[in-house]
Amino acid sequence: MQVTALDLPGAYLVSPRRIADARGFFVEHYNKRTLAAHGLHFEFIQDNASLSVPKGTVRGLHFQTPPSSQTKLVSVMSGAALDVMVDIRHGSPAYGRHIAVELTAESGQQLLVPRGMAHGYCTLADDTLVLYKVDAFYDPERDKGLQWDDPDLGIRWPVAAADAVLTDKDRKHPRLRDLPRYFEWTGA
Repeated sequence: MQVTALDLPGAYLVSPRRIADARGFFVEHYNKRTLAAHGLHFEFIQDNASLSVPKGTVRGLHFQTPPSSQTKLVSVMSGAALDVMVDIRHGSPAYGRHIAVELTAESGQQLLVPRGMAHGYCTLADDTLVLYKVDAFYDPERDKGLQWDDPDLGIRWPVAAADAVLTDKDRKHPRLRDLPRYFEWTGA
């Protein structure tokens, strides 16, 4: 398993090694010891899966506020998605910046999304199944969001706003400039 730091502090691309033969492949999808060897210590306590039937489905940008904030390990089990995270930690050297990574079932790569990031994705194929591990339980009172197409973020989504499939809730999140100070940069 290869773990590569990304341009946002605390964000990583995780690339599990696949062992292939005529039957298909075997992969060690998650290994706590391997992440710990890279200084990444998480106690994942819940797995979530979401199936998005139509291509162009946007989910996000979501986060939970403290004390229920979550680290996520995101992977695509079938299909493909453009996975995006935005640093919303006030004082962070990367505040307001984003990373967008294409995750596919074929590549098997995963994205480690640290606490203090708004996270979401847009499906690039029909019937895309996304699996993500979290280190805190869902807390509806602290479930928040950031406007997915906030022009100040400069995210190049692979779908036009008029064509995106979203929930009403995801259409109504505030822009970054209107977001309360939910997270503070602690230097880690």
